[in-house]
Amino acid sequence: MEEKNLKKILRDLVENNISIEEAETLLKVYQIEEIENKIKMDISREMRSGIPEVVYAKNKDFEDIILALKKSAERNNIALATKVKREHILELEEKKNDLINKLNIQDYEFIINYKAQTIVLKKKNYNTLKYGKIGLLAAGTSDIPIAEEVKVTGEFLGCEVICSYDVGIAGIHRLFNPLKRMIREEVGCIIVIAGMEGALPSVVSSLVDIPVIGVPVSVGYGVGEGGKSALYSMLTSCASGLTVVNIDNGFGAASFASLLIKQIYRHKNK
Repeated sequence: MEEKNLKKILRDLVENNISIEEAETLLKVYQIEEIENKIKMDISREMRSGIPEVVYAKNKDFEDIILALKKSAERNNIALATKVKREHILELEEKKNDLINKLNIQDYEFIINYKAQTIVLKKKNYNTLKYGKIGLLAAGTSDIPIAEEVKVTGEFLGCEVICSYDVGIAGIHRLFNPLKRMIREEVGCIIVIAGMEGALPSVVSSLVDIPVIGVPVSVGYGVGEGGKSALYSMLTSCASGLTVVNIDNGFGAASFASLLIKQIYRHKNK
């Protein structure tokens, strides 16, 4: 639910412009928005949980993805779709100017990140309020697609993301300067992306007094195929201060990080 709609309902109730029953009905109406009898947008999710509904695009039709983005962006000025198939990204690249006119969203722009497999639809000149900083490390260049998903999601959720890629333990000396920078920048947490044996999050967690979120990725072969070895390694880490999300779940890592950052922001600005 948009905050302004909630405030209007509450104001009307306090000023006796509507009854309690009418307010209850309005709240129920605003909680869900249905699109063409097949997509139900949970528009009050951000108010409840701090994380707005994001379009999980995998296995969705192109038209449904675009309509869901449009509805969400019109309410919140910005919307995000993750795990978008490459064919749908290419289709959007080809059709985006026509779609903007067809959907009457000339005040909005599509931002496509091919590596992250994400689409952002945002109002032109709209900037998300930044609550704080998160660090982002990727062990190898093969891990960058999930790292980019973290970056896009983190920025969407109000975080400045400080990135360093290709800093895995095979060349551990590459890690130290990026870590020093993140400490100087006072990041609220560090997200570490790693495939293969998934050792980097444990190493990072042993070096800093900052919460670390490990993201195993489905990069590897043999016993490491599908990211399970990386996941098991992170889950069995003896380094304290490390939490782990599911394989390839960049969105989940960024969401958790953003909640941490917002809590820090609220504490500092009491």
